[in-house]
Amino acid sequence: MLARIESVACVGLESFLVEVEVDVAEKGFPGFSIVGLPDKAVAEARERVKTALINSGFAFPQKKIIVNLAPADLPKEGSAYDLPIAVGILVANGDITIGSQISDVSSQNVDIGGLYYGELSLDGGLRHTKGTLLVALFAKRENKKRIFLPVLSANEAAVVRNIEVIPVRNLKELIFHLIEEKKIEPLKKIEIKSLVEAASPEFDMADIVGQETAKRALIISAAGGHNLLMSGPPGSGKTMLSRALPGIMPLMSEEESMEVTRIYSAAGLMIAGEAVVRRRPFRSPHHSTSMAGLIGGGSRPVPGEVSLAHLGVLFLDEMAEFPRSVLESMRQPMEDGKVEISRVAGRVEYPASFQLVAAVNPCPCGYFGHPTKECKCSMREIEKYKRRISGPILDRIDLHINVPAVETEKILATVEKGESSKNIRESVMKAREKQSERLLKFGIFCNSQMKNKQVKEFCRLDIDGVHILRLAMEKFDLSARSYFRVLKVARTIADLERSEDILAGHLGEALQYRERVF
Repeated sequence: MLARIESVACVGLESFLVEVEVDVAEKGFPGFSIVGLPDKAVAEARERVKTALINSGFAFPQKKIIVNLAPADLPKEGSAYDLPIAVGILVANGDITIGSQISDVSSQNVDIGGLYYGELSLDGGLRHTKGTLLVALFAKRENKKRIFLPVLSANEAAVVRNIEVIPVRNLKELIFHLIEEKKIEPLKKIEIKSLVEAASPEFDMADIVGQETAKRALIISAAGGHNLLMSGPPGSGKTMLSRALPGIMPLMSEEESMEVTRIYSAAGLMIAGEAVVRRRPFRSPHHSTSMAGLIGGGSRPVPGEVSLAHLGVLFLDEMAEFPRSVLESMRQPMEDGKVEISRVAGRVEYPASFQLVAAVNPCPCGYFGHPTKECKCSMREIEKYKRRISGPILDRIDLHINVPAVETEKILATVEKGESSKNIRESVMKAREKQSERLLKFGIFCNSQMKNKQVKEFCRLDIDGVHILRLAMEKFDLSARSYFRVLKVARTIADLERSEDILAGHLGEALQYRERVF
């Protein structure tokens, strides 16, 4: 008897319908084969499914079983086909055995319609499985009304409207539901807005001593989503400032939360039971990270750090210690906001609109230009150290600031705390609201994402501004890319000041951040 069960294949962030065809033959030697370009994890489903069925109280058919995952030319990977294969075997065998009770499937008029997706444990339970949000989005797009998912992963799918999500704990519970002996209640729709929350800052801006220039640059960076480079000696607070950035960034919108959750669901980084990613990502890879780890890749391309930091922060501490080839690979993602990975097995695309925050020392020992400590590096060593980061990468960073060593008197003095992260976030969110209203029709969220066409439309200068910018371009020898980035930063400063026009003061402050500090 032949049974067909529908499932889904996730390739990158794309999803495709997979028809799991199961044939249980009356004649032939007993066996269990899976065809249709399965990878190792899919092939091992034979042992998982067989043991799960037996331990769930079902009689495993001692017949020739052939499972075909169609279309056969699409590579299948992962363990999510366990559930549809198990259901297909039970249906194709023609009977369901639970203990001593035998029920004929055809006489029960079982409705097996829907998408089945999930990994089985050996006791018949369903494990947390990656990619369930992608399955739900596919079901909505293809007008599939019902999906069966592991209970630990079902909340991800429950945020998608107009889809009946059936949370399954184990095989036995699912079969009782299908033959209508004991129905499983579908999950209620989960509202994303009620889940998105502010990140509890690791460091509050009010607790950071001094560094007023750096704090101002962080506020501008958070308000417009601009890249930031901090140069300073060890212990000046570069890492602390970077860790404080998430606390002043605006809360994610529903659309942003869904977009980030898609990536984390595909990468298998969602916590069991979680519905969406609630906070903006903050990724801090070690400088030993490979190119594939940073950009993404592998024989079956997976998201890298730049994609996991999408709509959040990618913090590169000791940026000059990263291999030059790894840093150069960030050029295209920083410019286009996406990563395209091509392999023999196929091509995938991941979004990578991240906010880069980098920290460097002024020299190998870290004390070049320090007011009290002597630098032991030669000029040749310093120049070689600075050449580790190329000009094109530095040109793509909007804000360049020096973070000097904090004076002892400021550390020891008892002074009033500065403005808290909570208050700063409110002003940042007001600036972002203005940007959202302005850029919504273009499908972007902040000033840093503007293309040249939008910059020309929304960053117009008066006569004085044009004169200042012309002089600055001649003096600092700014590239065309730097020209547009200065205008974006000036637009953000104007939004923070609630100004509709970019004034000379806004442009002047933006130009201060273009002076190279490394």
